[in-house]
Amino acid sequence: MKLLIVEDHPIVISGCRALFAKIDGIIIVEARTVTAARAAISRDAPDVTIIDINLPDGSGLELTREFIAHDPDARIVVFSMNDTPILAIQAIQAGARGYVSKNGGPADLREAVLAVGRGVTWISDDLVQEMALLRAQNDESAAFLSEREQLVLRMLARGRSMAEIANDISVSYKTVASDSAILRKKLGARTSTEMVRIALEMKLI
Repeated sequence: MKLLIVEDHPIVISGCRALFAKIDGIIIVEARTVTAARAAISRDAPDVTIIDINLPDGSGLELTREFIAHDPDARIVVFSMNDTPILAIQAIQAGARGYVSKNGGPADLREAVLAVGRGVTWISDDLVQEMALLRAQNDESAAFLSEREQLVLRMLARGRSMAEIANDISVSYKTVASDSAILRKKLGARTSTEMVRIALEMKLI
């Protein structure tokens, strides 16, 4: 199996190389940018590709969509620091066959790559349950935010405080605080900063 790792952190690449060095028959190719990944796909024709969501020159989700548009049978595992179910849903909708959080154990990535290499979709059991719950609550992942929630999210991303947002859209501070709490829950974020980062990754704002 030829495995392409699209990841910009050398320590993560080293960890991946060590993880798969114990498995016979795996040849590892690496790319640290979207541009390098495009060249590697054409040059090396990998059997499985691991793609980090955050790359220096672009989005791993957009790169996944691009690869799948070119080759619908491409076998891709999205690799992310975030274990939020909505991002996993976005990755699968983009065409990935696996989603692995960097917060999990090394065995997760190994199992995901081997499973995807066999043509099987791999997501951790816990995340599958959370994704199912989220899907049950929201028919369309990109449309599960109300119009006001999207507005509040965009304004938070521009650095506006909740008091400023309340004044700008003529609602109470309590209403904006409630919207923000709901947004954090829907996006699986612990803080407003993390919430904005997730929304940016998902291109919701």
